[in-house]
Amino acid sequence: MDPRQRLIVALDVSTATAARKIVAAVGDSAHAYKVGMQLYTAEGPAVVRELISSGRRVFLDLKYHDIPNTTAAAVREAANLGVSMLTIHASGGGKMIRAAVEAAQATNPDLLVLAVTVLTSLDDVELGKLGVRGAVLDQVLRLAALALSNGCKGVEASAHEAAALREEFGEKYGQDFAIVTPGVRPAGSGMQDQARVVTPAEAIAAGSSHIVVGRPITDTLDPGAEARAILAQIG
Repeated sequence: MDPRQRLIVALDVSTATAARKIVAAVGDSAHAYKVGMQLYTAEGPAVVRELISSGRRVFLDLKYHDIPNTTAAAVREAANLGVSMLTIHASGGGKMIRAAVEAAQATNPDLLVLAVTVLTSLDDVELGKLGVRGAVLDQVLRLAALALSNGCKGVEASAHEAAALREEFGEKYGQDFAIVTPGVRPAGSGMQDQARVVTPAEAIAAGSSHIVVGRPITDTLDPGAEARAILAQIG
């Protein structure tokens, strides 16, 4: 896979103007951009339409988590926008996952529905405080199994679990199922609010199909140069 297809730049900013500046600075070094809760709440679907009309692919990371009917309706609207990828929470359960996948397939068969397993801000201790028994890896594998068995073609998980996911599900679902990894930090970057971080090279080596990088690119004076440096690490 072209490294530029693996890199997703997170537009975690509050205005369309700021997002445009990042996209322009990154240029051809990335084909896909993540629109998450911050930008979508500030600017709404217009910013998604603008990115798509400019030829960019959009990863809509709103992490839908609701009753099946409500989640399916939201996925249907996202599919109509033309996004390439979106997230739902695997913890919403099998019926919700299936409803989301079916809504996507009916509206845009190429839309990749990703199930969020365990947020990269959580570690074993924090997960235990939520009442979840076992380690993070145990929960990631449980939720991934639930998602894949209900039609998802990919998951969102830390690269710390990517190798185990490939080993556990690769034979049954093929090596092509997507593992999208947030919390990626180039060597020397701070962890910030993440608990389980890896470098771009480590993520790809572990089995991640895509990496999501935000602040290490967007908070620099030259986002394009930083994106190119990351491409060199994963190429």
